[in-house]
Amino acid sequence: MKWNVLASFLALTAFLLAGCMYPEKELAKNQVPYQDQIQAVQTAVDSFREDNGGILPIKTKEAETPIYQKYPIEFKKITPKYMAEPPGNAYENGGIFQYVLVNVETKPAVKLFDLRITDAIRDIKLRIKTKGYPPYKKQLAKNVFSLDFKQLGYEKAPYIVSPFSNQNLSFVITGGAEVYVDYRPDLYQELKEKKIEIKPGEDIRTYLVNESMFVPAYSLPYTWDPKTNEPVFLEE
Repeated sequence: MKWNVLASFLALTAFLLAGCMYPEKELAKNQVPYQDQIQAVQTAVDSFREDNGGILPIKTKEAETPIYQKYPIEFKKITPKYMAEPPGNAYENGGIFQYVLVNVETKPAVKLFDLRITDAIRDIKLRIKTKGYPPYKKQLAKNVFSLDFKQLGYEKAPYIVSPFSNQNLSFVITGGAEVYVDYRPDLYQELKEKKIEIKPGEDIRTYLVNESMFVPAYSLPYTWDPKTNEPVFLEE
């Protein structure tokens, strides 16, 4: 009898441990970007487009939607005919990435939008709403400011880990209280050693997009300042 009880206890323990470990495995699967998954979605998008006279399988967004959030893929249009189901890391399948399209007018390309940035910005904006106003700290460019995060209740300034470089990126805010990620460190790292002729007023975010699986989520436009040899906010 004792051995039966012990065996049952060990079996239950093993079951519970397996149950605790399973979500972690799923979490890892849902948080890792894979090039083959992007390619599978790209193939499905291309096939859908070819079969539908150039129409893209995207959700309709408002005209003023920021460019890198404007063309999210609608997986219901390409599953199960063109692919069995959305990738495991896609938002629609419990993942942390929104699959989006860039270059829709020329050569539509599939990229990833990291939704963890959305959560971080939502928290900052909620604290600003609770305070009643954004505590501006320093003007960085025309209509772009840093924030006094201590006034918002943060012990340390929040940041996101860049999907491009894995370095920490800070947040900025506009005069209209819209919060954005500051991608200047990524842009500097990407362009500092490249011999690229950048036109005056050119939006240099495309160089990040072209060399990566990702889009710069919640970004302001930037250009390159030849005088300081560094990226700056693009002023309209």
